[in-house]
Amino acid sequence: MFTGLIETTGTLLCLTPTAGTTRITIAASPELVSRLHTGDSVAVSGVCLTALDIEPNAFPPRFSADLAAETIARTTLSHLRPESIVNLELPTPAGSPLGGHVVQGHVDGTATLLALDPLHPDQPDTTDYRLRLTIPPTLTPYVVEKGSITIEGISLTVAAIYDNEVTIAIIPHTYASTSLRTLTSGDPLNIEVDVLSKYAERQQKQTAESFTLTEQYLMANGY
Repeated sequence: MFTGLIETTGTLLCLTPTAGTTRITIAASPELVSRLHTGDSVAVSGVCLTALDIEPNAFPPRFSADLAAETIARTTLSHLRPESIVNLELPTPAGSPLGGHVVQGHVDGTATLLALDPLHPDQPDTTDYRLRLTIPPTLTPYVVEKGSITIEGISLTVAAIYDNEVTIAIIPHTYASTSLRTLTSGDPLNIEVDVLSKYAERQQKQTAESFTLTEQYLMANGY
């Protein structure tokens, strides 16, 4: 499990097609790469991947992962280019504070960036930003104002939603410490909605399907 609190960013070195999968190789800080072991999970811009070919002593330090067909179809990773900046997070150890929200690294789909505008352009070092994006209509039932959403692996709070357009406030630290600073309008974004909302919907549907309004129920409840 992840929390959506980005530890650091990495740089895409290459995407290499192989038999049945695509190998992604990412350069990262030696501190992060040295903590990885083969088979460990690592979130790359919100996508949970399995670390392979870990090289902490290479220049630059790097690790690889294989992208399955499902990952390629559902995320933005296969569209990245060399030198693209990606967000990196290692799993949260049991018992650690949950600073963001429950993030699985299971991307639900991609959104489209509309704009990322500074609210105080004359103060570039301290300004906050307004992020606007459109999400697939199938995901809108799981997004609510003041609820959590994961964008490119970042745990964020929804400021507003109208139809399928979502607005989010970005603080200076988040902008400076993540891949958001490299994005431009029209870029695709990995989206993971709050998994708790999906469980709530499923429970509601099961309850509705199992309940039958009968004369006996009405009489027993004073109707």
